[in-house]
Amino acid sequence: MQQHLFDKQVYQQRRYELKKKVGNGLIILPGNKEAGINFRDNWYPFRQDSSFLYYFGIAEANLAGVIDIDADEEYIIGNELTIDDIVWTGPLATVREMAASVGIDKTKPMADLATLLKGRKPHYLPPYRSDQTLQLSALLGTDNDTVNAGFSVELIKAIVAQRSIKSVEEIMELHKACDITSAMHLEVMRSVRPGMKEYELVGIAKKVVADHHTHLSFPPILTKQGEVLHNHYHGNELHDGDLLLFDGGAESHSFYAGDMTRTYPVGKSFTSEQRDLYQVMYNAHRTAIEALAPGKRYRDIHLLASKTLVEGLTGLGIMKGDPDEAVAAGAHTMFFQCGLGHMMGLDVHDMENLGEQYVGYTDELQQSKEFGLKSLRLGRKLEPGFVITVEPGIYIIPSLIDQNQSQGKYLDFINYDKLAHFRNFGGMRVEDDFAITDSGYQLLGTPLANSVEAIEDIRKSAY
Repeated sequence: MQQHLFDKQVYQQRRYELKKKVGNGLIILPGNKEAGINFRDNWYPFRQDSSFLYYFGIAEANLAGVIDIDADEEYIIGNELTIDDIVWTGPLATVREMAASVGIDKTKPMADLATLLKGRKPHYLPPYRSDQTLQLSALLGTDNDTVNAGFSVELIKAIVAQRSIKSVEEIMELHKACDITSAMHLEVMRSVRPGMKEYELVGIAKKVVADHHTHLSFPPILTKQGEVLHNHYHGNELHDGDLLLFDGGAESHSFYAGDMTRTYPVGKSFTSEQRDLYQVMYNAHRTAIEALAPGKRYRDIHLLASKTLVEGLTGLGIMKGDPDEAVAAGAHTMFFQCGLGHMMGLDVHDMENLGEQYVGYTDELQQSKEFGLKSLRLGRKLEPGFVITVEPGIYIIPSLIDQNQSQGKYLDFINYDKLAHFRNFGGMRVEDDFAITDSGYQLLGTPLANSVEAIEDIRKSAY
């Protein structure tokens, strides 16, 4: 796709702010390399490292960025193409030209990187690819274990502080990503028919994204087995009466992510049981959205959504007792095992490679180790400029029912006899993306049907 770069002043200002936050030393941000699928030159689709993109902007492989705070110098490190390369790639921008486009006037070949780092202990982020670990091991003259443990917490915290607050330009890109994401979901929602295979709908989703000359922001989850939280199998045949869960997103041309989920009937209408459970989930979704505001802890909003789920399930006779006590006991995790949402930006789970404790929590607020809460990626207070997802779900997992019932868990809160009737129900989720503003929140992207009535209107009109 054709990359959209911000003005070079944007990248210069980002690097300036990073230098101020870190204060001294030398920062190295390796870009990603091409990775072979089954031999060296048959590559996986390339995606640049997001922190490299944030500060250096360039989406090409085999580069590194260096910021020498003490000397007030910035470098793009990379080798210029040889004629042997150009035969295969055609003429491309030089390293010097790419560096100039993001406000950097110093470049060096990759062989000079070791000299640049000699005698310095650089700040670097936790490596998440083996080639990064090996490169840093060679540069620093140490072993892989030392490299993997030697990342800079100071650099992590500085980058999290910057990347968490999205600028006006970033919000615009996120709107674009969510516009494409919404269009993709609407086309799939209109296309579902009994007798189709899940992979046919994945193909339709990919075509919509390709028509916008961009890429998916993560491998799609499109399944009638919605109780499997990260289900990437697409071989099932769809039948009238099934629910289809589609969790997917697209990237903008500057690599910002969209991430939305819808669950809807394969036929024209929800069954009565599907409608009842969907309404419970939808109410939790609306309750969570209406609670979004700067200063609110997202952990508290997660628990509020969980309480709303419990209240709805109690109304259906599946749960019982006091909803606050049920949530405090963790009984809601029989149905809602994951978190309400996460940060989103250049990564669909933004900055997850830097560590959930640093991104979604604080020194004062530690991530829980309890089942359910430990999967909440974001717990800290919301701030203006945060971009987050809100995605409650109901997942009825037979093996989890069997385990908890055999252990006598949650007997005061769950009607196991009633739950047995829903044992093979499956799962559902609804998800939208929001920017936190000074006074509340803003929905990102084109609004997409998410109520029972609006979804059924689309399903009926599609036939």
